[in-house]
Amino acid sequence: MGLNMTARKAVTKEIALRYQRSPKKVKGRMLDEFVGLTGYCRAYASWLLRNCGSKVVLRGRGGKRVIFVAEIRKITRKRQKIYDEEVLKVLKRVWYIMDFPCGKRFAPCLQWMVPKLEHHGELEVSDHVREKLVRISASTIDKLLRSERRAMQLKPRAKTKPGTLLKHQIPIRTFSQWDERRAGFVEIDLVSHDGGSTRGDFMHTLNVTDVATGWTEMEAVKNKAQVWVFEALEHIRQRLPFELQGIDSDNDSAFINAHLLTYCQQHTITFTRSRAYKKNDNCFVEQKNWTVVRKAVGYLRYDTTNELHTINELYEHLRLYINLFQPVMKLTEKIRVGSKVKKHYDEPTTPYQRILASPSVPKETKQKLTQQYDTLNPVALKRTIVRLQNRLFNLQTKKRTRHAEEHCQTFRIDSYMTQ
Repeated sequence: MGLNMTARKAVTKEIALRYQRSPKKVKGRMLDEFVGLTGYCRAYASWLLRNCGSKVVLRGRGGKRVIFVAEIRKITRKRQKIYDEEVLKVLKRVWYIMDFPCGKRFAPCLQWMVPKLEHHGELEVSDHVREKLVRISASTIDKLLRSERRAMQLKPRAKTKPGTLLKHQIPIRTFSQWDERRAGFVEIDLVSHDGGSTRGDFMHTLNVTDVATGWTEMEAVKNKAQVWVFEALEHIRQRLPFELQGIDSDNDSAFINAHLLTYCQQHTITFTRSRAYKKNDNCFVEQKNWTVVRKAVGYLRYDTTNELHTINELYEHLRLYINLFQPVMKLTEKIRVGSKVKKHYDEPTTPYQRILASPSVPKETKQKLTQQYDTLNPVALKRTIVRLQNRLFNLQTKKRTRHAEEHCQTFRIDSYMTQ
């Protein structure tokens, strides 16, 4: 007498795992025994043993049917986790402080950031956790923090208007004109804060990025008039830890003007511009427009004096945070192999560390930067930045409430006049 259905399923589940792992000759003998035991035809028995433990979809005249074959017992994990919850807790803490970098940027800076936070009393780490944090790889960091990474993707809106004045006097940048290994050759750009409406005056951020070291400076201006842009550029020049050697801009009329051209000629500063509609010509500053400016102040509209002062106060602390504690990677080599492009980057280092390694920066400047670095607490800087961001958000909330009340009042007056 043949086996019932429950017994057949139990036999199938027991034999299937050994059948799938056996060589071809052994499978033939096992299949013969299985057919004789269950009474199945040979073709169906072979199909059943091959697909046991998986979901099979069959398509017939009445549509598709999903057949769940008997499950195979799962093998339990015997090896313990190396990076347990204690390591993950510290890793998340430092990751938040470092402003959520990717694993390739985050892994190398753990060696000096963890002692820095311990020195300022912001972190307590045991010895075995510290050893694991030192040797953790970038891919493991990305795997552990995968559930935490939920970044918003927003499309930027460009507001650059080409300036035709004096374009023939300002040469297009070429590699022979700049020594990109020397600190002082910068790219500049304007980031608009219009909130989606270009009507009236609104603020802009002048973003200046050094090509060699990645040092970035920002200053907000009330509008993109040449006088305000030039004044902000002069302020930034005074704050730079190196001599300004060259300026490269896009074709915006805020930069392509006689005032800035004369200033560069008087101070022996190389002034070049990018090609029209070639954004990659200013790639170093363009990437900072998102990673620094947009991540700090967002895409809202800023057009009041209080917002201008708050943003500039925010930039005073943000410049120290990103230049002294945020590692950056630079592209060192790009090779095309068939249809693929392989890119190689250098070791992630902060702009401050790149300045210390630069032979073109004076020793006195390096000593001042080192003294400033020793006194700064990255967590205190982060708290101040968040506090100023909240203040900026509150100013936006009050402004929108006031505008809504004014709109309602105007609507009431219009409604009264039409009665």
